[in-house]
Amino acid sequence: MTAVALSADGVCKSYGEAGRRIDALHPVTLSLRPGELVMITGPSGSGKSTLMAIISGLLRSDAGSVEALGRPLEAMSAEQRDRFRLAHSGFIFQGFHLLPALTASEQVEIVLRQLGVSAGEARSRAAAALEAVGLGARLNSRPGEMSGGEKQRVAIARALAKRPALIFADEPTSALDSENGRQIARLLRAEAKASGATVVCVTHDIRLADQADRVLRMEDGRLLD
Repeated sequence: MTAVALSADGVCKSYGEAGRRIDALHPVTLSLRPGELVMITGPSGSGKSTLMAIISGLLRSDAGSVEALGRPLEAMSAEQRDRFRLAHSGFIFQGFHLLPALTASEQVEIVLRQLGVSAGEARSRAAAALEAVGLGARLNSRPGEMSGGEKQRVAIARALAKRPALIFADEPTSALDSENGRQIARLLRAEAKASGATVVCVTHDIRLADQADRVLRMEDGRLLD
């Protein structure tokens, strides 16, 4: 396992044309270690979501470089980055991104099947991941039958079931009450420690701060600490 799982060197991003250009992200440099839970916080528009999109390979920076698991993302084609994310990254989006026709178990299984996991193992891993987030009794429920908090926990289970080396979470506890929020924060930390995954959380939720190894604050597109 490398000493650095994910690093960014001088990455920046701007939008718009000359004269109306907005600097969303000023040059940022950081290094993240295996087994580390890092919380990135800051006000809306501070650049934290842009930074996460760049270091996860969802967005290309205007300048600078990102290295993930020893591989430079900017050297990859769009298709190569897609394959890299499928194989090595788990994503937890604030908008859930669940398929309406699939049960909770199937939402998790479908991603595992894309990785080449057998049907039986996919069902077993999906059940274990859903049990870990408190949804063991909801394996056959569809999104329309679940609360917002339950749908968020399905999204978290889907990411964890892949056993990825990199986990990127955008407001992972925003739809959860205080007890479930604390449970998920503990779960993310436990996953980082148990598997050596690097977990990056963009959040306003101070409940995650107690579980984080580092809290990085952003403001006006700059990393302050």
